[in-house]
Amino acid sequence: MTCYFIPPYLLDHLASTAADTAAGAFGRSTLALDQRLREQRTRPTPLPRAPRVRVDASTERRVVHSAGGTETLPGTPVRSDDDPASGDAAVDEAFESSGQVWDLFAEVFDRRSVDGEGTTLSVTVHYGQRYDNAFWDGSQLVFGDGDGEVFDRFTKPMDVMAHEFTHGVTQFSAGLTYQGQSGALNESVSDVFAALTKQRVLGQDAGNADWLIGEGLFRPGVAARALRSMLEPGTAYDDPQLGRDPQVGSMADYVDTEEDNGGVHLNSGIPNRAFALAAVALGGPSWEQAGRVWYDTLTGGAIGADVDFTGFAEATLASAGRLFADDATVEARVRAAWVEVGVLAPAADGPTAPPVDAVPAEPAPPAPGVPVGDARTVAVRRSGGFAGGVRAGELDLDGDPQGPEVRQLLLATDLSLLAGSAPAPDRFVYTVAVGDWHLTVPEQDLTPELDQVVRIVLGGSGRLDLG
Repeated sequence: MTCYFIPPYLLDHLASTAADTAAGAFGRSTLALDQRLREQRTRPTPLPRAPRVRVDASTERRVVHSAGGTETLPGTPVRSDDDPASGDAAVDEAFESSGQVWDLFAEVFDRRSVDGEGTTLSVTVHYGQRYDNAFWDGSQLVFGDGDGEVFDRFTKPMDVMAHEFTHGVTQFSAGLTYQGQSGALNESVSDVFAALTKQRVLGQDAGNADWLIGEGLFRPGVAARALRSMLEPGTAYDDPQLGRDPQVGSMADYVDTEEDNGGVHLNSGIPNRAFALAAVALGGPSWEQAGRVWYDTLTGGAIGADVDFTGFAEATLASAGRLFADDATVEARVRAAWVEVGVLAPAADGPTAPPVDAVPAEPAPPAPGVPVGDARTVAVRRSGGFAGGVRAGELDLDGDPQGPEVRQLLLATDLSLLAGSAPAPDRFVYTVAVGDWHLTVPEQDLTPELDQVVRIVLGGSGRLDLG
């Protein structure tokens, strides 16, 4: 599972609207690097992984590596538990913030490392050239330096580290399916524990916290407070280069879409706001009551991987009632928060919005190739990424200079090789349409031929529609 911090739709928007600037070039280079990472993940030889080591008296909690501007993981070890400050800002920020999130989970929730088994945490900084992202790749945390124009270092806001760390916690606990409402909960849980870590480090109560995620990530001059606002979804940024924050905070505004794996990044604002409202209503440090309820819900075995908002909300009520049996106000205030965002009805007698059905799997067309026939165009639509969004393109198979190449790639695609994998956190989903035929496929299942098709149509001479 690879989870990226910056929404690919932001990079797409940046690459398009700032096409003639250095920031636009860096946005395009980051997208290209993400493409190469996807190609590497499909190769038989896996990327090097940091070894999983149980912590005891003689092993470290975390090791920070430097990729030195390369794309090699994990890179060169540069700082571990007992080492002094290195003088490298990214290394020292990553070392500090990884310790802070480790301490939150260990000291508040009695969980050591992402897997709860004390596995040494591997962190890599200086990844790629001015790389505009950070991600959890299923075994370690990786951070780029940012482009210096729009994005600063991804190690600078400590809650970026906490967000990615929590993707690992979710992977090793509830394993929330990355589709529809369970996928939005997957994203929201990472923001919840990122906020708790930040507030604990700053010594803040719920009432005086800003509830911003990624504050300080954007460079001066960019009209952005942060990447997201948990208390006020949809208000974090509004900038010509970035567009406007598209998150929603109520079921009344629920985005019912097949794109972005069912709108997982857009709709995560709803459970985000529910948590923030509950924590503020309860008062005091957010991790003492609301945080304990959400952690118990995530790890206690009461929810399935495909849980929806209603099921998760009801599980938080059960956790609150059990954990705080002597204080009925905790459950009452958690319930009130879910009612406020429209997930639970005031009487808690059912959801107020229709359930979101999973996107049906596309039937596999007959092998060996895409039925091009007399089709004149090929269209590609990509959704997903860290916070969702859409990038679309269309190419004229007869009139475009690359048309003949794309036609041959489509004909050479062996559709029987598609694996039919489930959507994965913060990875893309592609729909390829040729005439009346279309196929939806997650990025990890793209064949080499389809991979090249989407690269040409979305990044070459094909028309782009970022709306």
